[in-house]
Amino acid sequence: MRLESVSKRYGRGDWILRDVDVEAPAGEVVAFTGGNGSGKSTLLRIAVGLSRPTRGTVAARPPVVGYVPDRFSPNERMSAAAYLTHMGRVRGMTTSVASARAGRLLDRLALVGGNHAPLRNLSKGNAQKVALAQALLVDPGLLVLDEPWSGLDADAHGVLAEIMTEVAASGGTVVFTDHRESVTRARATRTYTVAESRVALRGREPCVTERRPASDVVLTTGRDGQRPLDLPWEQLDGVLAVVSRDPTGVRMRVGRESVDALLLTALQHGWSVEHVNGTTTNGHGAPPAAPTGEMR
Repeated sequence: MRLESVSKRYGRGDWILRDVDVEAPAGEVVAFTGGNGSGKSTLLRIAVGLSRPTRGTVAARPPVVGYVPDRFSPNERMSAAAYLTHMGRVRGMTTSVASARAGRLLDRLALVGGNHAPLRNLSKGNAQKVALAQALLVDPGLLVLDEPWSGLDADAHGVLAEIMTEVAASGGTVVFTDHRESVTRARATRTYTVAESRVALRGREPCVTERRPASDVVLTTGRDGQRPLDLPWEQLDGVLAVVSRDPTGVRMRVGRESVDALLLTALQHGWSVEHVNGTTTNGHGAPPAAPTGEMR
């Protein structure tokens, strides 16, 4: 797919996008990064055909497109399974095939509350899972995801990463937005920066850890003999790099502002904190500031 000299504005307002040239080849995962209001979501809506460019063209868009918007909040009494079955029928599937496909996708994404939970009762993260499932009902040649990790639980982070890899490996194109450099570095084969209505292909970046205050975090598998949940560390907020990992633990560089949240997530999933920024823990799996030992 290509965006050729695409520009967008509404009426006589300011240009949201101007002279955008983008290539998103089959088999690649393409990221767009930029600040809030930079035009990323507008760019994605143009890519999937929901918005027409004021100028320019979109070429070679695959016939089957899956799209997950940045916010999916249906106020419906319909259940998640019923909604997906209906959407499958809209896309040409039989009821039985659509229902079976919906069930497999919701099971894989581990929808909290079960497949028959009403859409109106879902949390933001679980509504996001339904939105992702509807985008995958028919195998997409183009999968477009607007801030897809927003609101998802840690387990679903890993599933989403697997799905993106699978779509690209099957010859599809994945396009997503995310403001975190750690995610775009880990997941994208090419990254574009959106700023001041312009879009530019980003080259090799300097080491992020040299530009942001960071902490060295070492987590271990715990001392109670239980294997903790293996989290998708690269996709968690604030993780700049996974330095090493083995069956006994993981060592990461984490942005200073995100250390507390990262440690809480790790402890909740059964990990123990061995070391943070050169400070040895008290030997009970928690930083010295936690006198009661490992937090559960």
